[in-house]
Parts: sequence; C-alpha cells; structure tokens
Amino acid sequence: MARALATIAELAVTGATVDVLPWWELRYQHVAAIRATLTERLAPATVNKHLAALRGVLREAWRLGLMPAEDYQRTVDLEGVKGSTLPAGRHVTGGELAALAGACKADPGPAGVRDAAMLAVAFTAGTRLAELVGLDLDDVDQDTGALRIRHGKGRKERMTYIDHGGLAALVEWIGRRGREPGPLFCPVDQRGHVSIRRMTGQAVYMRFRRRAAQAGLSARFSPHDARRTYAGELVDRGADLVTVQRLMGHASVTTTARYDRRPEAAKRKAASLLHFPWSPANHPRQGTRTAL
Repeated sequence: MARALATIAELAVTGATVDVLPWWELRYQHVAAIRATLTERLAPATVNKHLAALRGVLREAWRLGLMPAEDYQRTVDLEGVKGSTLPAGRHVTGGELAALAGACKADPGPAGVRDAAMLAVAFTAGTRLAELVGLDLDDVDQDTGALRIRHGKGRKERMTYIDHGGLAALVEWIGRRGREPGPLFCPVDQRGHVSIRRMTGQAVYMRFRRRAAQAGLSARFSPHDARRTYAGELVDRGADLVTVQRLMGHASVTTTARYDRRPEAAKRKAASLLHFPWSPANHPRQGTRTAL
C-alpha cells in the first residue's frame, strides 16, 4: 500500500512524496484524473488496490478534521475499475517439482536438505514467502505436521499442515539444524555450518532460483508459484474451496477461487467436442500442382 500511495503522490504532483503531499487538498477532479492514468498503465485489480489506498488516506484526513465532510464524500465517490486478468505466475508441474527435489538431493550438505525443506513447506503447506521466512522452530509439530503461521498477511495467525515427503524433508532439516530455539530456516556457510539466525526473503528467493536453474527449469519460477501450485492442486484433487481458503489464509473465498483450474479443464473438454475438417493428410504433397 505504501508503494501504491507513492505512485499516486507522484501522479498528483510531479516529484511529490507520500510524506509531503497535502492529501486533504485533493478533490474529485484530481482523483478522477489519477484513476484514468492508473487505468491506462495497470491491471484492473491493481488500479483498485491503489484507489483503496487513496480512499483510506482521505478517510483519515476527514477524521482528523483536515477535510470537510462534503469534500471527502465527493472525492471518494469514485467507482472501481471493472475487469479481470488471469492470475499472475504459473503452475509448477509434477515433473518440475521432482527435478527441484532432485537438485536439492544432489547437494548432500545441510544447504541441500534445508532448501528441500523450504521447497516442501512452500509447495505442500502453501506459505507465502514472508510466512516461510517468519517460521520458528517452535512453530513446527513434528509428530502431526502442524505448522503455526504467526506472521500471516494482515497479522492473522493460522494453522496449516505438511505431510508425507514434505514432512520427512522438514524433519531431516531440523535434525541438521539442531534443537536450538530460533528461526526455522537459517543460513548455511560453505563449510556446512548452520548459523541460527533468520534468513531474508531475498536470500530464500535466490535459493529457489538457484535450485530451479540446477533443475533445468526453462520457465521463470518464483516462490509464490509454489503457493499457486499448492492451491490449484488441492482444488483439483477435490478439496473444497472453504478449506483451501482457511489453509491459505485468504480473507475471501473469491480470492481462492482464482486458483481453481477446474473451469479451464471443463472448457478444454468442451472445445474437444468440436471438429474442423482439416488434417496433415489434406496438405498437398511437395511438387504437386494444386488448382486454385
């Protein structure tokens, strides 16, 4: 939201920043112009996020007595942008996931086990990158596979679960890490020594990119693709959307529904019912004259 407000401040007054822009002086014509410019540059959902940030600031300006109620009501009386786009990112296939695990297994040191455990939590527990980084050793129940997410989006805590091979990778990493309290995932130096301190999100991102390169993944891969894959796989395998919503920590089941690939499968099946009378055998052979 801070980045959204910074963008709006620059659009309102060239060179302005969030801290110096007199937000309470904005009026309907200013906000309408900002909305029009954002619509030309950004996807509908992103534009609406920017407008929500702007409405929040204007609401606080009114509450603080900096903006008359009539001006506030007129300024925020602006419709959101309609439209939708396909979810960003991509689905990671089972073969690609096996290749990622293989790349980690090829590294016999603690870093290989740690990276396998981080990938396992991302792919089979559906954590966001910040949630993965924020996990502590005490957040893991090795007997049940329960993971307590204490740093969820919007400061919301939740429980999610990891099982089978994912839990096995996590337990093996904890064995390498040791039982000292602190962050679950920690840096490993070139000698294989584990430092009990928290990794940064950028460090985890780079580890994922490195394992993807070693696995030979040709398409771009990001940590959030693991979360997208997690949601899509659960829904495809019959988990109901409400349960998936709770596991992922979404505020609305509408957000979770965007990961549902079953409608696409139904559309593919419907398209296969139609036939166009053309096949490679219908092409004229090389050297054969065809009457026009």
